[in-house]
Amino acid sequence: MKIIKERLALLAMLTALTVVLALTFIFPVPMTKGYINLLEVGIYTAAMLLGGPAGAIVGSVSGGMLDLILGYPQWIIFSVIIHGFQGYLAGRWSGNKKMTTRIFFLVIASIVMVIGYFFASSFLYGQVAGLASIIGNIIQNGFGIVVSMIVINILDRLKLIK
Repeated sequence: MKIIKERLALLAMLTALTVVLALTFIFPVPMTKGYINLLEVGIYTAAMLLGGPAGAIVGSVSGGMLDLILGYPQWIIFSVIIHGFQGYLAGRWSGNKKMTTRIFFLVIASIVMVIGYFFASSFLYGQVAGLASIIGNIIQNGFGIVVSMIVINILDRLKLIK
């Protein structure tokens, strides 16, 4: 029971940290009535540290909370589903320490996110908005992959990851 409580507390802290990180940099995208942020850094780092289910929890909760806090309620359900699946995929094979394998699954998770938001944007605002979302989401995910890999490598070198 103690392990479950500790794990829950860690997930809550990582989720809160991910939301705060995402709130530090917000770039509105008027065409999609959305924004670009650093959410992926937190999701990918949590997923690689704790695995797929933890990545799904951090992704779902932080993505939904961010939309709620920033006043984008129309995006909440999409963010919960898309970022949850993204976090799960990013962490599903997190036990593999090879950098190329980690990056491969982060890219797969990123592609899922970009496609998911293309369809969500198209559903909410039309296909032009969906197409407009692609570049921003690719940039956001690329930055998330680079920064989270740097963080994970630092934690590996400091022997803070088992």
